[in-house]
Amino acid sequence: MYKATTQEITVTVTPAYLEDHSQPDDGRWFWAYTVEITNGSREPAQLRSRYWHITDANGHVEEVRGPGVIGEEPTLSPGDSFTYTSGCPLGTSSGFMRGHYEMQGPGGRFFTVEIPAFSLDVPVRQRVLN
Repeated sequence: MYKATTQEITVTVTPAYLEDHSQPDDGRWFWAYTVEITNGSREPAQLRSRYWHITDANGHVEEVRGPGVIGEEPTLSPGDSFTYTSGCPLGTSSGFMRGHYEMQGPGGRFFTVEIPAFSLDVPVRQRVLN
């Protein structure tokens, strides 16, 4: 679990390797990541857009920008949380993601909330020798 707090908005990310959706022989690995955004402030905040910086083990970078998350622009009242799950394919067996959300507070004020950097790693399997 990875966590970052910006202006009393906490973002927690939990990645998981999806072996059933991955095809290592074809150079394709897939992860799901669950994000929980919690508003610990005294004011409501609406998530307006997202930015992701995705880096694979070869240093290849992809950037993703867009409105909201999973087709939503949730408003979080004080004390509220919003949780969603999304996915990320990579061409290598490891990498990392980081990014930020653009939030809008009272009076139309925009502010940036950090998404913590988190690693995408294939779990190591133990080998049993005879």
